[in-house]
Amino acid sequence: MTEVREPHTVAVVGAGAAGTLTAIQLCETATRRRTPLALVLLDPSPEAGRGTAYATRDPRHRLNVPAGGMSCYPDEPDHFTRWLCRHGEPTVTGADFATRYRYGAYLADTLAQAIVRAQGTVAVRRLRTRVESCTDAPGGRVRLHLADGGELTADSVVLATGPAAPSAGWAPSALRASTRFVAEPWSTGALDGPGSDTADVLLVGTGLTAVDLALTLDRPGRTVHALSRSGLLPQPHALTPAGPMPAPDLDDTSLNRLRRAVYRHISRSVRTHGDWRPALDSLRPHTARLWHSLTPEERAEFVAHEGSLWNTHRHRMPPATAESVSRVRTARRLAVHTGAVTDAVERDGSLLVTLSNGLTLHVGWVIDCTGPGRRFDDPLWNSLLASGAAVPGPLGMGVATREGRLLDADGCAERPLFTLGAPRRGELWETTAIPEIRVQAAELAGQLLAPLSRTTSRPSRHSRRPVDGHGLPLSTHADAAAAYRSGLDRVLKVRAGAEDAFARAVALDPGFALGHAALALLGHECGADVDVPRALAEARRSARERSDERERSFVEVVTRRVHGDQGDTALVRHLDAHPADALALAAAVPTIAFSGVTDLDDEQALRLVERTSAVHDGHWFHTSLLAFLRQEQGRLHEAGELARRALAAEPASGHAVHALAHVHYESGAHEAGRDWLDGWVSGQGRGAVHRAHFSWHVALHELALDDPAAVRRRWFAQLAPGRVVTGVRALVDSGSLLWRARLSDSWRGQLPPAEDILASVERDVLERPATAFTALHAAVALTAAGDLPALHRLRDHALGADDVQREVVAPLCEAFAALVEERFHDAARGLDALLPVLRRVGGSAAQREVVEETLLYALVSAGRCDAARRLLDGRLERKHAPRDRRLRAGLPV
Repeated sequence: MTEVREPHTVAVVGAGAAGTLTAIQLCETATRRRTPLALVLLDPSPEAGRGTAYATRDPRHRLNVPAGGMSCYPDEPDHFTRWLCRHGEPTVTGADFATRYRYGAYLADTLAQAIVRAQGTVAVRRLRTRVESCTDAPGGRVRLHLADGGELTADSVVLATGPAAPSAGWAPSALRASTRFVAEPWSTGALDGPGSDTADVLLVGTGLTAVDLALTLDRPGRTVHALSRSGLLPQPHALTPAGPMPAPDLDDTSLNRLRRAVYRHISRSVRTHGDWRPALDSLRPHTARLWHSLTPEERAEFVAHEGSLWNTHRHRMPPATAESVSRVRTARRLAVHTGAVTDAVERDGSLLVTLSNGLTLHVGWVIDCTGPGRRFDDPLWNSLLASGAAVPGPLGMGVATREGRLLDADGCAERPLFTLGAPRRGELWETTAIPEIRVQAAELAGQLLAPLSRTTSRPSRHSRRPVDGHGLPLSTHADAAAAYRSGLDRVLKVRAGAEDAFARAVALDPGFALGHAALALLGHECGADVDVPRALAEARRSARERSDERERSFVEVVTRRVHGDQGDTALVRHLDAHPADALALAAAVPTIAFSGVTDLDDEQALRLVERTSAVHDGHWFHTSLLAFLRQEQGRLHEAGELARRALAAEPASGHAVHALAHVHYESGAHEAGRDWLDGWVSGQGRGAVHRAHFSWHVALHELALDDPAAVRRRWFAQLAPGRVVTGVRALVDSGSLLWRARLSDSWRGQLPPAEDILASVERDVLERPATAFTALHAAVALTAAGDLPALHRLRDHALGADDVQREVVAPLCEAFAALVEERFHDAARGLDALLPVLRRVGGSAAQREVVEETLLYALVSAGRCDAARRLLDGRLERKHAPRDRRLRAGLPV
């Protein structure tokens, strides 16, 4: 009889930020690796994610790190910002400071989503109880003894208990015994007393806790006193952050040399940026290493002499909080003192507090804001310390660990006990903020699952990997591979459903990197409804864990294309190494589906396709791409033959249909092209993912034939935005057609408003487009609507985007703006200068022709009819078009 072993059990003690981040990483990593896991969260609080820090509902209590630095994922920095945008704050940016309560909701929601995605692989339980003690169990496991009398045996335990509670050791015994002393201000109901009257309050401590409480307790008629040995409040974040600064070369060295190097670095920052903050922020990735390089004596010296200065500059206030603090200090409702409490006497329902600086304060309440204690003093940690399973950390801060694993009294790390965050402070110094904790959580999840993943997630060396439709192996199982093949086939045929097929592939195998990368590519370049940053992050995580060299290369290609970081170069290099990769080849050639490699000219793109011909051996997809490029070369007869050959092999090939549509248009065969393509759109083209684009091609023929009634019918039947077409397709096809019809007076009746186009597209697509091709069409739509402010915002975005947007789209926006302002000479001059480089935006010549038509309109409007006549003569020499003949005949002699 086969023995059935229970899934490996990991217990996470504590469900605050550290515990929640750990649980998220365990769920997602186990799911990607297909590693069965039992995960138990133990915490008495009613909701995971909040802990002490994020339970406050006071909207004045904000995070002290901008939203862009508070993602749950170290490799997905804008995750929190995007969550805020989806949950009621659509204008938030990474530089904004969210409320603490909202961040608690984000943690809870992200954990819930991770648990849902992990169903079937990770079984999650939540026990709302405290862990009182921990003992060894047979088989190297650990037994947790719970406050409700129960027990839990786990294979590994993560102690995510957060910071140690304040010790109040500074307070005189009489003060600690007083009912007017608040030892734990963040506990439920702790501030009910101070909040219910107007008596003065003394906050002992001047850190971020004191700042938050000073604002909460501020009211007319009350003075809030804040006291610390340094008398220093946290510094504010800059209202407008300066640019980043590289860290200095800091080798492991003595404290004195390190001190001098850091001060020199700060001086350079002030000289360069006018601000010390970039210098300090640049040290963050190196702090743990530098701390570790110091001797115990040097660490103690640093804490004693620079600790307060470091904390007040390193842990800063949000600008809005700093402004509020300044306001209450100016109103003398907040007084900051330097010193310590030496005595306290309770008298007539209030406290008479004597300070070391000689002052005596008469206050109603004293609140401990000194922050976490150095040593843990709760039943669980006491049991571990008493048994020798844990020992105090360096300088008595936290506990001793090695890579997150607890060291016992013998200096060994043999028990499966782990921790992260505040308990590692003695080892790492900087370890209490989300940017550090999330990295530790990810590393801990990998460490805990590594032994299990080796036996569950990788196929044996004798098993055969499934392949895609072109024989390339896939790092997944058969069911996910079948879904991926379906998606790839639909992309290559330009058929609907590719996004759903790829989504099904990653649902069947969440660790399938190529499936996630394909989704990210469709979302980025084709406007598919995909969370591109999320899909890309999943692709990169999965590629690190389970992918071959080709798959990792493709993930890197998509990453670079999304980020605008030499994506074209990476794609060409990938195809040189992997010429049979059909999805990469589809992305490289500018066609109906993708913008293509815009850094290549037509000849280079052709050579790219020709280099891959041997491995594709006459495949209909490769033949379809070759047909499209031949027509771009002007070799229209050859292109038509190739397109018909591809259609004979695969009648559903959208690329071949697209190539033939261009052959008809560029050769001036408008009647034949209209009739043939209209029949295809009404028949087999019903399943095309870009059906609107094929309808646009039919409308181009009708426009060229000077048939405004047909154009109008086509528009309302197949291209009307919102009702028929939405998103990027409405922008690219519907928007450009409407603009062309308007420019050439080719519309019968009142033109539909351009605002209908804008309303069907996300504002980010219009003003912050991901690709130059989309940016071109956004500029056209905004020009048609006469929206100058948005056109200027698009220009500003283009100036800070990739090279093509900066060098082509930004000046294009300037020329279009001149057109809106009726500075027709400037518009014509700008558009004419851009025609030679316009192909860099990608797409086809027929799509880019909208700029030439705009130039024609600007020339006529500027009175430059001779230049307009030459432009029309050149077009008519290339192809027959009744509309162009009408326009030429209408020019003044």
